[in-house]
Amino acid sequence: MATRKGRQGRQDVPPGLGSAIQRLRKAYNMSLGDLSEVSGVAKSIISQIERNETNPTIGTVMKLTHALDVPLEEVLAESRDGPAILQHQKRADIPVLRSEDGLCELHIIGALELVRFVQWYDMHAEPGGILSSEPHQTGCVEHLHVIRGELTVTSGEETAVVRAGESLRYRGDLPHEIRNTGSEPAHATMVLIMRPLG
Repeated sequence: MATRKGRQGRQDVPPGLGSAIQRLRKAYNMSLGDLSEVSGVAKSIISQIERNETNPTIGTVMKLTHALDVPLEEVLAESRDGPAILQHQKRADIPVLRSEDGLCELHIIGALELVRFVQWYDMHAEPGGILSSEPHQTGCVEHLHVIRGELTVTSGEETAVVRAGESLRYRGDLPHEIRNTGSEPAHATMVLIMRPLG
């Protein structure tokens, strides 16, 4: 499988993702073949992910974390110590996940140590791009604000069209999908409140 690279040849692999997958696999005394069998992800792909040589899709990462019985947010989370300015991520260092169809990108711009409670993404979707998600934990609510273009959101059995300048709140604990039904690339921010407030 060819390594997919981002702008200026960089690899859009979330920092530490490969080593986290490898650490969890070894903690369970699983070989690459064992994890491949349980997750359905090819052994060669897992090996490339662990070496940070490929940019896995969201679906692939979800299969691996499910097989390892660890939530995706815990794999991405990392502790950080520092002064008043806790972190300054340059553009090239912001983790990027891609949809299965390759037409949607989620830039992880929220604090990784907070992902159990809140997740914040910068989303870009080409026309026809689809971002499908399995239900998150009970009580999760997603907040979508469209900056450019048009997105159609389906949560459960309900669908809404959201255009530039508009926002939508919907349940994230149901199967849901975001689709670019417009004729131009769409840009949006998305915040997931993972646990009920109050």
